[in-house]
Amino acid sequence: MTSDLVTTEATAAQGRSPSQGRLRGFSGRVRAWAAPWLSVLGKLSNTTAFKLTLVHLTIFALLAAFLLGYFAWNTRRLITEQITRTVDAEITGLSEQYNQGGIRRLVFVIDARARRPGSSLYLVSTFSGDGLAGNVGLLGEGVLEHNGWTETVYRRLDDPEGTEHHALVRVFELPSGFRLLVGRDLEERERLYDIILSAGQWSIALVIVLGLAGGFFVARRVLHRVDAMTETSRTIMAGDLSGRLPTAGSEDELDRLAVNLNVMLDRIEALMRGFKEVSDNIAHDLKTPLTRLRNRAEEALRSGKGEAEYREALEGTIEDSDELIRTFNALLMIARAESGQASTPMTEFDAADIARGVAELYDPLADEKGLRLKIEAEGLLPVRGNRELVTQALANLVDNAIKYARPDEAEANGMRADVLVKASGDADFIRLSVSDRGPGVAAADRERVVQRFVRLEQSRSEPGSGLGLSLASAVAHLHGGELVLEDNGPGLNATLVLPRHGPDLPQPSE
Repeated sequence: MTSDLVTTEATAAQGRSPSQGRLRGFSGRVRAWAAPWLSVLGKLSNTTAFKLTLVHLTIFALLAAFLLGYFAWNTRRLITEQITRTVDAEITGLSEQYNQGGIRRLVFVIDARARRPGSSLYLVSTFSGDGLAGNVGLLGEGVLEHNGWTETVYRRLDDPEGTEHHALVRVFELPSGFRLLVGRDLEERERLYDIILSAGQWSIALVIVLGLAGGFFVARRVLHRVDAMTETSRTIMAGDLSGRLPTAGSEDELDRLAVNLNVMLDRIEALMRGFKEVSDNIAHDLKTPLTRLRNRAEEALRSGKGEAEYREALEGTIEDSDELIRTFNALLMIARAESGQASTPMTEFDAADIARGVAELYDPLADEKGLRLKIEAEGLLPVRGNRELVTQALANLVDNAIKYARPDEAEANGMRADVLVKASGDADFIRLSVSDRGPGVAAADRERVVQRFVRLEQSRSEPGSGLGLSLASAVAHLHGGELVLEDNGPGLNATLVLPRHGPDLPQPSE
């Protein structure tokens, strides 16, 4: 018997297994199908756009509910006022009928009006409540005992038993003790009230559904754009600085944010590229003087035979060290200028005075090379800026002009080998230009030559680090201006164009 019971239970279990397996498989497929949607809905519902939409939807729904409720209440009140005015007018007319013909005439008029179809209610009764005429068969308890307005239940004379209606009635006591009741059925008022409430409920429900759908749509659209920006940001953080945030072309706040961030990324990419180039150039251009300095010291130690040779080696080492210090000072000055920082704040000074001072400083060097350094400066050129940096930038331009000028070639071509320093200006800008008769700079190289450590082939034999034009360009951009390189036919015309009212520089840190 025990064996039969086990067999029966096993058979029953086998009979249940396929259906249970199918049910579990179906529920698993449902969960697998719903999981991505639930994940997307959860992600969308956590967005700021959806939360803002939900807040606005809640406020709008509450406002709509309040307006619909107020409209329904006001409609009900207006209908009630209309009923009271109509009933008061009828009671006034019926009172006149009573005054003219007594109770008999009143009963006759009430009986005639009660036979008309409509929502009007009439009743004339004795003081004890016995009805004499009208269309009201049953009233709420105590209605006829109190004069004035009452909202009560009633039943008409021709209604079946158990029927109840609601009415707004006014009871009026006549001089002889009879009571007059006039009223209106409230079914129409309640029906209109219910229609308004039902329409309001459906309207609010539709607003909520459409608002949620719109919120999900807006959130999905915003989330799609934010995800694209996030993906681009991850690419940039991974080291690819060429990535840019996508724009939709709608010029909305996300587009404006993306455009500004892209401009910032352009600037960062340019700075990083410049930093890499500077690092490479420093490693390349400073390796030679450092190697020369080391070899000179090693040669003095190995073969020096007296104090004079040691002194000569030390003087050469100091000269090379000074050249390296000047190079690093120039790099530091360029870095400060490009970052908007300087050792002194912006002040107002005379640009013409700077031009005359720089020309006077370099006049002996020009004479030594057989050049004539000429100066053309107006009487007074006030400008707001950093005097130290502008002076250094102009000095670099004059130094380059003297360094690369070719007096012999200029005179062979029938030209005077002059270096002209000119200061001029107008209402908005001042211009500090330096013109020479050297080899000049080709148009294709003028953008590249202002970069750090860039030296063209014709200048490789001259001393220098390739930082003069780079510093001048950085100073010009610091002041909101530019360095303009033009052909002087032959030679180069380099002009610092500076606005008269430059931007304020931040104060140097203590």
